[in-house]
Amino acid sequence: MHISEGVLTAPVLIGGAVLTAVGTTVGLKKLDYDRIMTVSLLSATFFVASLIHVPVGPGSVHLLLGGLLGLLLGWGAFPAIVVALLLQAIFFQYGGIVVLGVNSLNIAGPAVLCGLSLSPLLKGSKKQRMTAGFLAGFCSMFLSALLMAGAIFLSDQGFLHAAVILLASHLPIMLIEGLITMFVVGFLARVQPEILSQDTRK
Repeated sequence: MHISEGVLTAPVLIGGAVLTAVGTTVGLKKLDYDRIMTVSLLSATFFVASLIHVPVGPGSVHLLLGGLLGLLLGWGAFPAIVVALLLQAIFFQYGGIVVLGVNSLNIAGPAVLCGLSLSPLLKGSKKQRMTAGFLAGFCSMFLSALLMAGAIFLSDQGFLHAAVILLASHLPIMLIEGLITMFVVGFLARVQPEILSQDTRK
């Protein structure tokens, strides 16, 4: 999901950086500082999960757990993901500093969108919670892959074939992501249901 440096054009990089800055600002303002430990834990979980990746053309394929972050953190997913991606860029050279804005937007944007739209289902029945978990994981990954392919295509239409391959290569990961998020939501509902009951839309 990380786009490498030297692939995107300046307008795409600037647009991604601006939107990420806005999202991170909103996330920090809405962040409940009593939940810093939860945010840190989920940021670390994202950091570790996305370290295991397979390079595909100008990008890479790996788990994100963005849907889970969106469900549990809402707008707080933006700063959590930005910090994790920044550390990956500094210590492991995944993605890069220049493309940090676009990479963060590609992952955090769908995570927040799916989290805010599906989090009300977490307060419903077990079936609704499991549905919300699967859809959050699947749709967040799908939208992230779509944004990544779009950013590459907007930078150079000659990358259309690579963009299509990147999108197609994420299809099995979307299903895996959906299942993992569904099972994690089910587990949390049993052992720590108060995490799922917090309103992340404020």
